[in-house]
Amino acid sequence: MNKKLLASLLGMLPVLLLFGTAAFASDPIVSIDIGAGGENGTVGASSLSLLLMITILSLAPAILVLMTCFTRIVIVLGFVRTSLGTQQMPPNQVLIGLALFMTLFVMSPTLSQVNEQALQPYMDGEISQTEALSKAAVPMKEFMYKQTREKDLLLFMNYTKTEKPQTYQDIPLTVLVPAYAMSELKTAFQMGFMIFIPFLVIDMVVASTLMAMGMMMLPPVMISLPFKILLFVLVDGWYLVVKSLLTSFQT
Repeated sequence: MNKKLLASLLGMLPVLLLFGTAAFASDPIVSIDIGAGGENGTVGASSLSLLLMITILSLAPAILVLMTCFTRIVIVLGFVRTSLGTQQMPPNQVLIGLALFMTLFVMSPTLSQVNEQALQPYMDGEISQTEALSKAAVPMKEFMYKQTREKDLLLFMNYTKTEKPQTYQDIPLTVLVPAYAMSELKTAFQMGFMIFIPFLVIDMVVASTLMAMGMMMLPPVMISLPFKILLFVLVDGWYLVVKSLLTSFQT
């Protein structure tokens, strides 16, 4: 019985293939064209704008890290966790999430200027892509220039033999971005050092006390950790750290 059923199925196979080929051949060809949208073909909906959007999204991590206040905030928050000695508490997701929202909070005036001066006119078709990028760079340059040390800026200007600019708008991004990143790293490490000092004092006092009591085998970290957490909670440490970070960007 099974042999007869298998033979009948094999016999119907060419017929099924024939009908399947005919069905595929009769299907219409569907194509998707990405072009200007709307009746007037606005620039904001064109394929070039989609290409520009994809390019910006691919560069978003680098823009976030090197052209905003994210670097300083996340480094300082990392120093806080390291100085407390709580290992993975708070987790990386919490620190990065807090750093992202603080970055949006600090950068909101600058991003509003970029939206008003560059993005909205470009989406309305009033300016070209080149003009939009030039106008978007002005608020970002203003923010970065205020936080950049003159020494770091001169380092890259001398290396590239760039002429002395009249205003910050004349500084190219290839010079301003690395100088700003260096300044942010230095500022973040300075703030991290100041955070480390009180917790280092607690570690030294606990270690000296344990040695004086002859408890050589007891790890000082086990005793100092509760005291460091207690001190941090009593002085409202997270409030002070966040306040210091926000104040550091007010120039």
